[in-house]
Amino acid sequence: MLAPTQAAGAALSSSRVRPGDPGWPSQPDWDRLGRDVGGRLITVQSPLAVCLDAPEGSRCADVFKKLKNPYYLGDEVSLTQTLGWVDAWTSWPSAYAVAVQTTKDVVVAVNFARENNLRLVVKGGGHSYQGTSSAPDSLLIWTRRMSAITMHDTFVGVGCAGQYEPQQAVTVEAGALWGQVYHAVTTKAGRYVQGGGCLTVGVAGLIQSGGFGSFSKAYGMAAANLLEAEIVTADGAVKIANACTNPDLFWAIKGGGGGSFGVVTRLTLRTYELPEFFGAVFTTIQATSDAAFHRLIVEVIRFYGEDLLNPHWGEQIAFRPGNVLAIAMVFKGLDHQQAEAIWRPFLEWLAASPQDFSVVSGPMVLAAPARNFWDPEFLRQISGIVLSDDRPAAPEGNVFWASNLEEAGQILHGYQSAWLPASLLQRSEQEKLSDALFTASRHWSVSLHFNKGLAGAPAEAIDTARNTAANPAVLDAFALAISGAEGPPAYPGIAGHEPDTATARKEADAIGKAREELRKLVPHAGSYVAESDFFQEGWQESFWGPNYARLLAVKDKYDPGGLFYAHHGVGSERWSDDGFTRFG
Repeated sequence: MLAPTQAAGAALSSSRVRPGDPGWPSQPDWDRLGRDVGGRLITVQSPLAVCLDAPEGSRCADVFKKLKNPYYLGDEVSLTQTLGWVDAWTSWPSAYAVAVQTTKDVVVAVNFARENNLRLVVKGGGHSYQGTSSAPDSLLIWTRRMSAITMHDTFVGVGCAGQYEPQQAVTVEAGALWGQVYHAVTTKAGRYVQGGGCLTVGVAGLIQSGGFGSFSKAYGMAAANLLEAEIVTADGAVKIANACTNPDLFWAIKGGGGGSFGVVTRLTLRTYELPEFFGAVFTTIQATSDAAFHRLIVEVIRFYGEDLLNPHWGEQIAFRPGNVLAIAMVFKGLDHQQAEAIWRPFLEWLAASPQDFSVVSGPMVLAAPARNFWDPEFLRQISGIVLSDDRPAAPEGNVFWASNLEEAGQILHGYQSAWLPASLLQRSEQEKLSDALFTASRHWSVSLHFNKGLAGAPAEAIDTARNTAANPAVLDAFALAISGAEGPPAYPGIAGHEPDTATARKEADAIGKAREELRKLVPHAGSYVAESDFFQEGWQESFWGPNYARLLAVKDKYDPGGLFYAHHGVGSERWSDDGFTRFG
């Protein structure tokens, strides 16, 4: 079946209606909604339905092949980029969706959901690991078709004239993807905008979660670069939010979590002058013994703390079982020779101990004019960097990083994250950090995402992030430590294509053990709301720290009835896990 059973809880009465309930809108009501949104109401049907009767058939095989294409997933109203999380959630299609093209469409859909007591879901890029981009028996506001991008030379927010100087910026509609935005802003206009690392992530969702990209260590959080947003609130009103107009709402949507305060329809972000070069460093190293691997961890932590903890460097280093170290770093503002010179001492240190270390791949240092960094035509010339949308007549610009392939259509087995404070890089603490990473890697891979912590960033980037809703722990974190596991596309109830629950539970347990080693170092570490454990305990404190009470007050002001619900979103503790039943 492609619909879950109704949530248990006989003692509770449903606060929202489902199909078949007496209050569910009649067909004439839905027809009227369709007319009011210009025919853009969709009765949602999942392409996976063809697999129920013929799971071994060619049509089903074709669907599962397409599930590895993130552009197919994004263009299919019933699907999400992650198809589920074992023992947590499954991507269920909504009953109806409005493929909004204008803010007016959003207003009509919000009013219809509120007036008819419907479960409402908002989806742009559909990348939520928490399953917040889908819900059964719901009305979906699908923003994918709102994708206009406009450059500004002298932007001033509404109500801000005389208070803020005009600045260069870009206005992006909510359904645009970051790959499209980078191509417009960087490739075509020669400017930089801080967004996400994955090219198929939606703009609005990333900003509302806080947002980190490859170069966040230089330019700060994406949310901190927001200048203004247009948002439709639960009462159907269209509001402008910036530092001068509705500043409380503006603050809340800068990291307060997507889908909690309203439907963001348009965002304006500051842009920056491009550096001359962007580049990357890749290498994978195998240690021949546990002792050698521990020594390698100690050395790479020392090297990072002394030479890479600065605005030039971002992305990640992974510590894997089997004594493998995988380096995938990016840099800005350095040329090829400068980047090579920085890494040379570390590589020479490796070469001096061939009996302990072997280089499995690389080292490869790439540098390119910054304007080409997201240019699809340029990227296709570099072997193995990007993959293309393989659908017939797909737009030429539809490329995605080859390293993101496993994420397309994935089933998550487990995922945990923790911000690590910069104090762990002090000489006196490096041994403890290295010990924890070594012990954690006995259980599962741990990847340090350096661009997802602001320690080492310019003071301005840290100051602007301080005025967001994100957990202040990010300000002093040198990295976000992530452990995750996933399986290939799968779906419950489809024979031969069901999730591997036994493997998932085993891997989730290993991830938990790896995370526990880091918890010994940082017992109350914050976690990034967009990349975190579905089962996160104390999520209010973990995601937002001391900011949660203020966020809840904003929620109560702009959405007192709780129309907008998201798993572990602000105010969600007042609702059942499916978002249908309100407590109290």
